[in-house]
Amino acid sequence: MEIADLTPAERRVWAAFPLGEGVDLRESADDDPAAGAAWGPERTVRAEVLRALLVGGESRSGEIAGLKLAGARITGRLDLRYGVVQHSIRLRSCHFTEGPMLYGAQLRALVLSDSVLPALTAGALRVEGVLRMSRCRIAGPVRLAGSQIAGAIFLDGARLGVSPEAPDGPDNPDGSHTVPSGQHTPGTPDPDTLQEPALELNHVVVGNDIAAAGLVSHGQVRLNGATVTGEVNLNDAVLHHPGHNALHAETLSVGTDLRAMRLRAHGRVNISGARIPRHLNLAYARLSNPGGQALRASSCVIGELWLRAAAPIEGTVNLRGCQADLLHIAPETWPDRVRIDGLSYRRLTPDLPAEQRLPLLEREESGYLPYAYEQLTAAYRTAGDDAAARTVQLAKLRRHRRTLPPYARAWGHLQDITVGYGFRPMRAAGWLLALLLTGAIAFTLDRPRPLKADEAPDFNPVFYTVDLLLPITDFGQQSAFAPQGWCQWLSYTLIVTGWILATTIAAGITRSLSRP
Repeated sequence: MEIADLTPAERRVWAAFPLGEGVDLRESADDDPAAGAAWGPERTVRAEVLRALLVGGESRSGEIAGLKLAGARITGRLDLRYGVVQHSIRLRSCHFTEGPMLYGAQLRALVLSDSVLPALTAGALRVEGVLRMSRCRIAGPVRLAGSQIAGAIFLDGARLGVSPEAPDGPDNPDGSHTVPSGQHTPGTPDPDTLQEPALELNHVVVGNDIAAAGLVSHGQVRLNGATVTGEVNLNDAVLHHPGHNALHAETLSVGTDLRAMRLRAHGRVNISGARIPRHLNLAYARLSNPGGQALRASSCVIGELWLRAAAPIEGTVNLRGCQADLLHIAPETWPDRVRIDGLSYRRLTPDLPAEQRLPLLEREESGYLPYAYEQLTAAYRTAGDDAAARTVQLAKLRRHRRTLPPYARAWGHLQDITVGYGFRPMRAAGWLLALLLTGAIAFTLDRPRPLKADEAPDFNPVFYTVDLLLPITDFGQQSAFAPQGWCQWLSYTLIVTGWILATTIAAGITRSLSRP
């Protein structure tokens, strides 16, 4: 391209490039690039000029060339497909009339912070440094699938799938832009036809972090199979894709944490099969997908799952086969329906009585799951709370009883009432004491007649009652005396009750001794 073909603005960029100097075309620091369509020739730079510089621009000896441009209206498509660019690209606060095409390109660094773009196509991109799109407003899809970023990806404060003209503020906290039915804002994706994700990061490899605090996305954020050496930060993000996956991050692998404090997700958060060695932090989050799954973390391996002070979840939670060292979830956070078959954990916080944790196990969609009770029991034993562990085991047996035939349920009720299935041994002592007192008083008032008056020992109502109650004792009272009338029926009752108590106590002791 001949220098004579350049406009004054382009001449400034052309002259600054070999020196690595910046060109700022903004009239003030608070210029809004959303209004860039109205900027005149003095702020317009053609994409073909930028491409010519990046592909074949000259470098000055002793200087580090680079493209540094702010506040420009960039017309045409910046097409660097499969190109190898040895210079850094910094295009801040710019207004792009067409989405850049960077598929398969190899770049040193790419900065688009505060810019407005219709879309970005950069699949299989290679960046030696950072990819920075902080506070960008991108109406169409951002395609970065299969990219390799040696540094970090910055998406903090970015707004994706949202009209650049959409206002922020208390009346529009998520950055959405309402379009009347049958109308469509130019430059924004049609919600009725847009099928692809707002942000596609499938199988990306990131050498540092993905920093996306405050991200607003209308459409799916996809991270399937991504590998992030550092952390993924979605603190204060708003992900809006009702009835579908708002965050689709199956088999995501991060080096440290996935932080999503105060996340607002309208749609499913799907991290099935993810590997998060430290924290999945959803503290203060609001997860909403009524009628569907709000959180799917099945088959995950997580260090600690935090939902501290999170709002009650709207929709189902699926943690089937999930492995975590610690779960920090308050009972009121859980929804009415859960899937926790195979969920394993070692510790639970906050520390709460078993009675507050047990209702969750009743919400399992598959019905009675013995493993869920065993897992909760193990967590309480790890915490050293044996009383709570026994409470969970008793609840397990009561829940199992509801699945049995009538005769087995009757026997279960009897074991429950008498000894609490062996987990309430003092109940048996209470029953025995009550029956002993009843018998002693009754036989004192109506003494049984001796069978052989000359050979009978002195009558003792207490030991006579003990002989009737306990089949393994023999103080010689039962064989020497014979009650009559109503006391005879009482003696029969004591004998039968004693056998039942002895049987249930033996069953309870056996169950207690066999507990792990």
